[in-house]
Amino acid sequence: MLYLASQSPRRRELLGRLGLEFGLIDLDLPEHRQPGEPALEYVRRVAREKAGAGLLKVVANPSALVLGSDTEVVLDDEVFGKPRDAADAAAMLRKLSGRTHQVISAVSLVSPSREAQAVSISQVAFAELDDATIERYVATGEPMGKAGAYAIQGYAEVFVSRLDGSYSGVMGLPLHETARLLREFGVGV
Repeated sequence: MLYLASQSPRRRELLGRLGLEFGLIDLDLPEHRQPGEPALEYVRRVAREKAGAGLLKVVANPSALVLGSDTEVVLDDEVFGKPRDAADAAAMLRKLSGRTHQVISAVSLVSPSREAQAVSISQVAFAELDDATIERYVATGEPMGKAGAYAIQGYAEVFVSRLDGSYSGVMGLPLHETARLLREFGVGV
């Protein structure tokens, strides 16, 4: 049985696009970058921790397969997580304005006997955003709960002048890498 260890409705939607049945494991793990921890290792670690914590919740099921994922926006080694409030969201968007940033998505798949991981790194270029545009976008509420204070599948899609990488990875679950991992574990996709 496949489980998704995530509260993200975007991850649920994306995993559903693979045509698989899966259960949900609701986790609320703290996500804190360790001092000196490289951004890539941080994202990989959080994805592993989510999958591992999910497996502990379904340990009674010997055929359990748990998928955990983490996605973060990174600019100049600064990790932009979910904004604390509207002012934090606006500050993030000002920093991203007119710049190219990375979106790192890590996917971990664990069973009682094995684990594997894949990573997708996308380059996302934002157009210049003036303060009025940022204020209007933040007022929609869309930036809240989103890494980097934006949703590429929403209004912020017009901010993206160039994307080199995985659109679904920027949304929160890189489907190409996820499907490859599932096939490695014998799940037909």
